[in-house]
Amino acid sequence: MDKRWLSFELHKRKILTLILLLAFMLSLFSLEWNSNLIHSGGFKTAKQIAAAFFTPDLSGDILLLALESSWTTLSYAAAGMSLAIIIAFFYGILAAGIVVSESNIKRYIRPFFRGQLGFMRAIHELVWAWLFVASIGLSPFAAIFALAIPYGGILGRIFADMLEDIPREPIKALEAAGASKLQALWYGYLPMVRASITSYAMYRFECAVRSSAIMSFVGIGGLGYQIQLSLDDLHYDEVWTFVFFLIALVIMIDLWSNQLRKRLVQ
Repeated sequence: MDKRWLSFELHKRKILTLILLLAFMLSLFSLEWNSNLIHSGGFKTAKQIAAAFFTPDLSGDILLLALESSWTTLSYAAAGMSLAIIIAFFYGILAAGIVVSESNIKRYIRPFFRGQLGFMRAIHELVWAWLFVASIGLSPFAAIFALAIPYGGILGRIFADMLEDIPREPIKALEAAGASKLQALWYGYLPMVRASITSYAMYRFECAVRSSAIMSFVGIGGLGYQIQLSLDDLHYDEVWTFVFFLIALVIMIDLWSNQLRKRLVQ
């Protein structure tokens, strides 16, 4: 590597770091540091929440409600991610432009679908949830669509990048043997990205579970909705019960993801 180019890159990074530090310092000075910045009763409430961490409500009714809410949250996440994977599969292939032979057509199709993916992931799932709740009401479909659209955009972009980064030699060998674009996709591209896209999709499934709980704050239902109700009633012991169930969901999905990844790699 050219030493001058390396020096230039390091110089750019130093300048960017300095700019970010200055922006951080300016943001601190822009705040009004007075007694109203922190709520007067916030410390007392924080102590109560911290104390409730060690004494969660383990009564039968709360545990049953937590199980039902966990199932609701998991159902929304699973349905939303299933639809997101379908969106990502078709949009990702078209955004990569690997099934189009004509360069002139590819020049327009690739940026068009990448723009569509950018639009889908640019809006947060909570905003999508508000929009769908306003249009179709407090329906499970509002939660499912609110998860499917942004996560479809994220997965589609990653899928497209993975397909584009595949070495061209195996694909050229398939095409030289007479394989069509679809055959090259099915027997060449997809087997080489299967493990990576599955691993990333499982990670996003974890994120979808957390997002599903957060979207429950708009009233759709699930663990987030129960957390909100318990917070409003100042029942912090119930809050921690629901939070522990949410943590357990994420851990179980992570364990499942690790097992699935090992099977795909073998």
